[in-house]
Amino acid sequence: MEVNHIGQFIANAKARKATDVHIIAEAPVLYRIGRDLLPATKTRLTPAMTEQLVFQLLNEEQQHLFRQRLDFDLMVGDENGRYRVNISYNDGAVGAVIRILPEEPRSIDELRLPPVVSYLTGLTKGLILITGATSQGKTTTMSAMINEINATHRKHIVTIEDPIETVHSNKMGIVRQREVGRDTQSFHAGLRAALRQDPDVIAIGEMRDYETIRIALTAAETGVLVMSTLHIISIDKMIERILSYAPPEEENHLRYMLAGALQGVIHQELLPCPRGGKRVAMEVLIATDAAKNVIRNRGAFFLRNIISTGSRHGMLTMEQSIKGLLAEGAITQEIADSVMANY
Repeated sequence: MEVNHIGQFIANAKARKATDVHIIAEAPVLYRIGRDLLPATKTRLTPAMTEQLVFQLLNEEQQHLFRQRLDFDLMVGDENGRYRVNISYNDGAVGAVIRILPEEPRSIDELRLPPVVSYLTGLTKGLILITGATSQGKTTTMSAMINEINATHRKHIVTIEDPIETVHSNKMGIVRQREVGRDTQSFHAGLRAALRQDPDVIAIGEMRDYETIRIALTAAETGVLVMSTLHIISIDKMIERILSYAPPEEENHLRYMLAGALQGVIHQELLPCPRGGKRVAMEVLIATDAAKNVIRNRGAFFLRNIISTGSRHGMLTMEQSIKGLLAEGAITQEIADSVMANY
């Protein structure tokens, strides 16, 4: 493929079911397909070539802002879809990563998520966390849960996102989507405003500061269903991560707020299938009285024991999820072993 127009690479990446396009000097154009970065060109890009490609995505004002900030995020849309773009300098050369976003929200059934996920969407208050490492499909799962509520309940859903990745049309419910930096100044400012907008459900793209966490927990305790994502590598790191945002004198209070508000945690890993595509493996914690007691009393390592013995509450261990995917032939034994090495 000739290195002359960024749109060609985006279209080709979509055709090959890639999730990301990487543009970086001294390397070919690369596509993220499954867990691998695969070359899309034989030619290694020069710094001049990367700048020429990347700047096709920016107008003159955006190019000026990028040169000032050195990093720049934006959403790009065309007749074929929407893309989240991060542009940066890399050893003095311009580069970009382009995430190809789904055109419509995927359903819980389409993602083949366990029944407990649908159960959680039926709750009327409390906090639901979708956790995992970077690029493990957390936003896709939350979008599917929003879609389920929107399609089956007459509810008002407010989302606060940075950026808006999946556009939801109104179905049985209505969805008000707000983008940080365009529609609201920050996550916590948007969240505070959402509480005055008669919400039934608030979905927060990410809880990344103490003020957002505090307001979210207050909302969840007072009759709103709050959903958010959190970057952690395992469920037992959840409490530690949330408390890391709090001032030391607020840690105990935040712990009690979390125990009172939490309804469930979905922790997931996105795994490649041998015949293409990906499937989600997940463990699910339901916030029973035993789980809430662990959260209050500084025993996060006991959460895994609660999940292991909580099947009657709909809980699911990562081992059970992996065994199910193996039995379907959806993943290989090698992939299964690599995931379970961390559990």
